[in-house]
Amino acid sequence: MKLRDILNGIKVLASDVDLDVEVCGVECDSRKVGKDTVFVAIRGYETDGNKYIKSAFEAGACAVITDKKSACGKKCILVEDARKALAAAAKNYFGDPTKDMKIIGITGTNGKTTVTYLIKRCLEANGAVCGLIGTNQNMIGDEVLETERTTPESNELWKLFAKMRDKGCTHVIMEVSSHSLELSRVYGIKFTVGAFTNLTQDHLDFHKTMEKYEAAKQKLFEQSEYGVVNFDDEAGKRMLTRCDGRFVTYSAKENSADFVAKNIRTKAASVEFELVGIDTIGRIEMNIPGKFSVYNALCASSVLLTLGIPLEKISESLRSVEGVKGRAEVVPTDTDYTVMIDYAHSPDGLENILKTVKEITENRVIVVFGCGGDRDSTKRPKMGRIAAEYADVVVVTSDNPRTENPDDIIDDIIPGILEKTDSFCRVTDRREAIFKALDMAEKGDIVVLAGKGHETYQEINHIKHHMDEREIVNEYFLGR
Repeated sequence: MKLRDILNGIKVLASDVDLDVEVCGVECDSRKVGKDTVFVAIRGYETDGNKYIKSAFEAGACAVITDKKSACGKKCILVEDARKALAAAAKNYFGDPTKDMKIIGITGTNGKTTVTYLIKRCLEANGAVCGLIGTNQNMIGDEVLETERTTPESNELWKLFAKMRDKGCTHVIMEVSSHSLELSRVYGIKFTVGAFTNLTQDHLDFHKTMEKYEAAKQKLFEQSEYGVVNFDDEAGKRMLTRCDGRFVTYSAKENSADFVAKNIRTKAASVEFELVGIDTIGRIEMNIPGKFSVYNALCASSVLLTLGIPLEKISESLRSVEGVKGRAEVVPTDTDYTVMIDYAHSPDGLENILKTVKEITENRVIVVFGCGGDRDSTKRPKMGRIAAEYADVVVVTSDNPRTENPDDIIDDIIPGILEKTDSFCRVTDRREAIFKALDMAEKGDIVVLAGKGHETYQEINHIKHHMDEREIVNEYFLGR
């Protein structure tokens, strides 16, 4: 493909490149540049791609795209926005693989992963070939691909779309993070349906304020043919007043929504409700406990109905769902108490899972949790307070400390715990903290290991060390 074709639709401010040169790739990481690659210099968290322009040329780049005028030299193309240019160039290079697929995007603080899996399973049960992009993993049908972040960088994303197209995918269901919306990773994608689950405190280390966080989430609807919105979430209601387009709303409280959950029943291992909408009514049952599961099922059902899937097919599919890894996941143990792993790493997420297990436990709730390093520190005491309020026993420990001292993070959490109780355990080593919780567990207890979820590592000083909590639990019982 010629460079002029790669630049189609991109506003070029200045150029010193032969536009007829053949291109064999688009990269934003200079370490991946090869012969006749276009290198796009984007500015990231820790470094500036413009620092690596020389390295890119040495590796064989045929041209560089940049939005930094001072870095623009020979064989460089100056554009207004390098991140948008990266997305547009990759889309052009791969021939817009999404044009014959339906793309469903899910954004929100909590529930994204579960909702995408629910939609995927239902669509596949109805004959679709699906790709999935998200926090746990990327998938093409049943083929699992590793993932580094919730939403890949735009050039990697379009490469993934191309693989999905080549494997015959008819639908792609993807989590759309606020970072990806703010940093134009999903620029150029036309979503058939975009859905919003909820907004609670998270990622303020990046967005700085809740208002900016909300504005980032709202951007999904600017690229969506249809919008699906949680009408019980105040941010969702605000989005409806600010956005143009065709919207569908869902609610577990308000009859004015398009789809409403009625006669809700939460059981120890499942939820049930009547889904009532315009010209439609049906029973929804799902084998994942908790009120949050009602909202996840409502969101998935609303998206599927918008896509034209009959409610009876949706009901049949959701009834067979057994859960998602790291989301209220029960670890098999031969004990008279329960061990559950959940990804809860925000105040709302932690409150949701602890409220759920509080309702179903026969005895006590024991929680093991920590907070991530190099992230919003203001949520740490809030999570401590929530843990102390809803759990009977609190074991505070390390999560992914990244470049912070784990004990400093725990010091930030403890003031919140002390607002509710002075009785808690502090065990910095996460493996030892899990062992401590299991030592204390009694008949009828539920032990919640919160924060890691599907993750099988602990990140310390930029190095990911293997840590799978399922293995740690099994290790405990083998050594007992």
